[in-house]
Amino acid sequence: MADEKKSEDFMMRLARFIVDKRKALYLVFLAAVVFCAASVNKVSVNNDITAYLPADTETRRGLTLMEQEFTTLGSGQFLLTNITYDNAQQLVDTIEQVSGVSSVEFDDTNAHYIGSSALLTVTFDGEADDPVALDAMDKVKAIVEPYDVYIYSEVGLDMSAQLQSEMGIILVIAAIVIVIVLLFTSKSYMEVPVYIIVFAVAAVLNMGTNYWFGEVSFITNSVAVVLQLALAIDYAIIFCHRYMEERETKPAREADIAALSKAIIEISSSSLTTISGMIALMLMQFRIGFDMGAVMSKGIICSMLTVFLLMPGLLMLFSGGIERTRHANLVPRISFVGKTVVKLRYILPPIFLVAIVAGIFFSGKCAYCFSENVIDTNNPPAQRIALDRISETFGNQNTIAMLVPRGDYEKEGAILQQISALPQIKRAQGLANTEAEGHMLTDKLKPRQFAELAGVDIELARLLYQAYGLKHEEYGAIFQDTDDYEIPLIDCFQFLCEQKDMGVIKLEGEQADMVNDLQEQLDVGLPQLQGEHWSRLVFTADVPEESEETFELLDQMRAIAAQYYGDDVLLVGNSTNARDLSESFSGDNLKISVLTALFVMVILLFTFKSAGLPVLLVLTIQGSIWINFSFPYLTDTNLFFLSYLVVSSIQMGATIDYAIVITNRYMELKEWMSPHEAVVETLNQSFPTILTSGSIMTVSGFLIGAISTNPSISSLGLALGRGTLTSIFLVMTVLPQLLLLGDTLIARTAITLNIDRRQRFSGGIMHVDGHIRGHVSGFVDGEIRGLIRGDINAMIESKQPVTEDPADPHSHTEEDSSK
Repeated sequence: MADEKKSEDFMMRLARFIVDKRKALYLVFLAAVVFCAASVNKVSVNNDITAYLPADTETRRGLTLMEQEFTTLGSGQFLLTNITYDNAQQLVDTIEQVSGVSSVEFDDTNAHYIGSSALLTVTFDGEADDPVALDAMDKVKAIVEPYDVYIYSEVGLDMSAQLQSEMGIILVIAAIVIVIVLLFTSKSYMEVPVYIIVFAVAAVLNMGTNYWFGEVSFITNSVAVVLQLALAIDYAIIFCHRYMEERETKPAREADIAALSKAIIEISSSSLTTISGMIALMLMQFRIGFDMGAVMSKGIICSMLTVFLLMPGLLMLFSGGIERTRHANLVPRISFVGKTVVKLRYILPPIFLVAIVAGIFFSGKCAYCFSENVIDTNNPPAQRIALDRISETFGNQNTIAMLVPRGDYEKEGAILQQISALPQIKRAQGLANTEAEGHMLTDKLKPRQFAELAGVDIELARLLYQAYGLKHEEYGAIFQDTDDYEIPLIDCFQFLCEQKDMGVIKLEGEQADMVNDLQEQLDVGLPQLQGEHWSRLVFTADVPEESEETFELLDQMRAIAAQYYGDDVLLVGNSTNARDLSESFSGDNLKISVLTALFVMVILLFTFKSAGLPVLLVLTIQGSIWINFSFPYLTDTNLFFLSYLVVSSIQMGATIDYAIVITNRYMELKEWMSPHEAVVETLNQSFPTILTSGSIMTVSGFLIGAISTNPSISSLGLALGRGTLTSIFLVMTVLPQLLLLGDTLIARTAITLNIDRRQRFSGGIMHVDGHIRGHVSGFVDGEIRGLIRGDINAMIESKQPVTEDPADPHSHTEEDSSK
């Protein structure tokens, strides 16, 4: 026994260690699961997709400045249908009395009332996540509940919680489908509990360690578990199938060790293609790719470690039950499919090539979209339904903010006036066109005018102007003729309030009340429009969030502002966000496509030691990607850009495994079968594996697409399900035909390595310690240690020199020509 262990390779020793130390590993995983389960709630989920924009994009820079310098009060649009104007006005009066409501915009113009529909714009006293705004929103909802109402607002909108609820439903349905598939494709019913435990532990480990990244996006947080399950299910299946094969001839412990020693290498190699796709995703300029790629790569590693370290112990723990619940193979042989594939070998490949060309053309015409509010979806959320109804009745309500350097009110007024004149602009708001007591806030007033407006004595106003002049050098001439000097109303009033708060100026009675009222109004409005270094101008445009017309309008607005501020202007909004994303998309698209294909090609090159074979495999999967993304154009729908980037990466990185399964089987079987027979048998043997893994990923994708009300998540799921189904079809039909027709290419591009190899042994007794592949009175492909007696025609890769028994006169060998 000691000599046997001494002669074992590293993988056998490692597998033996893992199996023998399984009880200790149980405790390690139990502690890790408890820790990670407690850490799940520590994960911070970011619901703002713009947070992942590169820091140098206009939208990200503008949003950062707005967060630092401005207050953005929460608001909501309430569309009431089948209501009279008088009833709508009564509702407005009621809503204005609600604590936490700052204002309600409503009048009898077409901007707020058309036919029997009323549009109320409610502004709250706090930002969207402020408890004051949340409480007020609940009260307003209760007031309008009896009416036919559609509400569009970010106040009280928790996308993360909504997605988690939906993904919980998806996960339950997916789990039921997975159990049914596993019961159907397994060899023993007790395999299924092992699979479930492994999946659950791997998922908890991944979710519980996400807090390492600080925060994760709502997209990643929502789909990570389902994608991890779909992507990594192969690992547990490969190992379990190996174990069941070894169990035919070995006791449970030895079968476990032997299966693990082989599965570690096989699973590690298989995972490389998937991880390579995730790495390509992490290199996106749009950092949500890094977010998703990092979490999914970690999930794949968690799944691998769980399969390598926990699953061997579980197989030992359940070994008795596995043996007692063995059942007949329920997966039918599909020889008829294989025979049909062989018969159509000269028909389908040309059709496939035509489909590839068409796929390249049609996918190139795919209408990509970059704003969630314009994604075509069959299951829109309530928010989207409300927005669409509002746009249909009152036109688009596209909000665009412009940031300009603070201080020059004349320039701001000129910009507001010129942009307001554009036909697409419905409303413009800034300090320069905000009215107060018959004047604009930026109007320059003389002391007497200010005294009348603010309700203060003229003498006090003069003293105030003089004090202002002392503080601001540019007003030095004020001491010559105070009554003729002019100061912008907003600046003068702010200075008055500042002096009052400092106790320099004392006001009483009506003067104090009037100034306090004006100060309260400014305290609400001013932080929204004026920051420490920047002023904000807000425009509402009747254009979609994303269209050529919209982007042309942005250019016009920028050109107008550039006349006064040059390049020192920032535009911010959903439309600018869409534009920034569209500009980074082409670069990210090319980068992901090239890097993913390159990574996979290199991995396949070393796996199959052939330059031609990886080309056939990648062509098949890339063809399925082109075909998949032709569907949006053919069905006249758009596609969320992130769905394309993520799914194309996953489809290449993960479903290439199906092609590897087919190729490996075919290359082995054709050594002792005719190529036609090898194709038929390859599909028979590969069908259970591809059925199990492929059906789970396909079902998971379609479930996400059908159930999720988040347009971006739904779009991703639909593309993933459709792409996986396309890949399965092609690897089960076209790929075997390409392998059959490309034998010459594969052989001529094979890379021959100079290894210690001998072949064509015949008639004798040989000492072998290594890999043998060929005929030994029947086909053999496996690791063998010991003596072989009989007729042999095989390729041997031996750890020790292959020797013949000198006592046997029939022993004879021929050297490999490559040696």
